[in-house]
Amino acid sequence: MTDTTPTASPLSVTREGNIEIWTLNSPETRNAISSDEMVDALVGAADRVNRDTSVRVIVLTGAGSAFSAGGNVKDMAAGVGLFGGASHEQRNGYRDGIQRIPRALYACEVPIVAAVNGPAVGAGCDLSLMCDMRIASTNAFFAESFVKLGIIPGDGGAWLLPRVVGPARAAEMALTGDRVDAATALEWGIVSRVVEPDELLPQAMELARRVAVNPPVAVRMAKKLLRESQHQSLDQLLEMSAAMQAIAHHTQDHREAVTAFVERRDGNYTGN
Repeated sequence: MTDTTPTASPLSVTREGNIEIWTLNSPETRNAISSDEMVDALVGAADRVNRDTSVRVIVLTGAGSAFSAGGNVKDMAAGVGLFGGASHEQRNGYRDGIQRIPRALYACEVPIVAAVNGPAVGAGCDLSLMCDMRIASTNAFFAESFVKLGIIPGDGGAWLLPRVVGPARAAEMALTGDRVDAATALEWGIVSRVVEPDELLPQAMELARRVAVNPPVAVRMAKKLLRESQHQSLDQLLEMSAAMQAIAHHTQDHREAVTAFVERRDGNYTGN
């Protein structure tokens, strides 16, 4: 496994083959994501892998006992950083700060598997929802807990949550702020499986490998279509699908996939 983390980055990046493991690496703040440094690290990593076609899947997890506590409540209490300044300054702070994360991860072409190792709270819950797939440890819980602090989901949670759990359960989570344990998260479709803590990363990597084995151009375009389906009409999506399908048919990997299927062997895909 190769470590590609920039010096002093709050996001640790390692690589195993064509899979990157991103670890939120600020356990002293329970991996809060509201600092400029963490925002820059996540946005920069997403931009980088969009340009690096050798990266086929990302696994996102947290260092220490938490996945992410979301906003740094100590900074909130002190009125510093994202939580300081006049109202108009805070508005710009959100737009130029933490809101860059959902924009960057939504635009990230590489599939992301969230390995939720512990509490995912507030913006940390929303961060998990920005990922394409989620696996939870039995130690995990999810809380759209903004109302408990007298605030609202400022990072896109009100858009993300209903698309994962439906409007009724989204309202229950957002308006009560109550925790949803891992077993309930599985029942509600927040995660696809719940595993013991020592099995979390191996299971997430196994899922990542099942994605990474496929032709990467097709995988990236399929993710794009899934994202676009959330707000486009059927006619618009069909038109985009036709254009992307034409591109897919002209890739070397498509020809290799068809040949491998006929010859009853595994394909060898290069991203071309």
